[in-house]
Amino acid sequence: MGKSTLFNRLYGRRRAITDPTPGVTRDAIEEQCSLAGIPITLVDTGGVKVDYDDVFDDIVAGKSLSSLDQADLILFLVQVGEITAEDELIVDALRARSDRVILVANKADTVEKDYLASEFYSLGLGEPIPVSSAHGRNMDKLAEIVRTRLETIIEDDSFVSDHSPAETEETDLVLALVGKPNAGKSTLANRLSGEEYSLVSDIAGTTRDTVIASTSHKGRRLKIVDTAGIRRKAKVAENVEYYSVNRAIRAMFEADVTVLLIDSDEGLSDQDKKITAQAVKKGRAVIMAMNKWDEKVPDKKRLKKAMERIRFQFPVLDWAPLLPISALNGYGVPALLDTIIKADRQQNRRVDTSELNRAVSEWVDLTPPPTRKGRPFKVRYVTQVSAKPVRFVAFVNRKTGFPDSYRRFMVNQIRREFGFNLIPIEMELKESKK
Repeated sequence: MGKSTLFNRLYGRRRAITDPTPGVTRDAIEEQCSLAGIPITLVDTGGVKVDYDDVFDDIVAGKSLSSLDQADLILFLVQVGEITAEDELIVDALRARSDRVILVANKADTVEKDYLASEFYSLGLGEPIPVSSAHGRNMDKLAEIVRTRLETIIEDDSFVSDHSPAETEETDLVLALVGKPNAGKSTLANRLSGEEYSLVSDIAGTTRDTVIASTSHKGRRLKIVDTAGIRRKAKVAENVEYYSVNRAIRAMFEADVTVLLIDSDEGLSDQDKKITAQAVKKGRAVIMAMNKWDEKVPDKKRLKKAMERIRFQFPVLDWAPLLPISALNGYGVPALLDTIIKADRQQNRRVDTSELNRAVSEWVDLTPPPTRKGRPFKVRYVTQVSAKPVRFVAFVNRKTGFPDSYRRFMVNQIRREFGFNLIPIEMELKESKK
């Protein structure tokens, strides 16, 4: 019917995946925005079918219909030209909520098609508004109707919204859950949020769009972004999956902390490494979570062996926390949340320059840089140039040939001395004569 296209049009940018294939949207997609000057939470739901062709159709329909009770205003989308069995099914669910419904007749691309919308008067839900979400036709008219209805709701003394966007100075910690298909990302997202935001099944590729949920832990708000499973490009054949993977990678770049879900039964894959390397390039904090430790008391020997195997396979991320969890049963999840918050604090930390160079002087005295052809290398000065990502610049007497082993030594000393043990650190070398 074009729900995701309308969602993107009202939101102002492409957020929900759109495709001619019916049933692309499965999870409800939420975004906060301003519509006609009023702050709202906009929700795109999956389609409702009469005949279930897909294993998910029944679940998607149930989630979509249940969302009606949470909405202050409902845009009921129909398509000009015909009243379908699905339309009549949804109308039955909307009758008790008709005071909150705006009937939108989509795909009215021209003025000549407007008259086709008149047949929807028979649904008993008021005047149908002909629009074209794809071309933006009559969007101003729809926005004005929405504004008028929302103002009426807000002015109602009995109206108390529990799901209007909260106004607060505190910014959310954005957490991206990434990994291969069926690693348990959606199960973890639901576990963290305490809600069934994401569809969960044993079928790989259930999640298609990025699904956003929220939670709080020890006074810190977290915005959870559940992403589609990322497979190798050679296996990404469908347009829908192509967009899903691109959105997952973009969500990882925009997140404060990335949690890489690793299936403990399958172990670390080359694709897991490639996924995480993208986040590290951006200087983002990464936490590796070995999922599916679902037994009540995990076998310590098996756990130790699995962790050692991952560390051996992925030495580049020797600084990254590695935690065993069960997204299904909750084992290790509180420790994961603690680590997420600690990592975010570390990547926002700044070290005073004088304190940093006092420490550098001590390190150099105890472990001087090596010499080359009788000429010693010298570290003159170190300063932190940015946080999030954490970057340092070391001014040295000669940049050419400066031992990378000594650069890594300084990075490791900074980690230990100033508490950057959970995040990536970059150190650039610059030449200085003084």
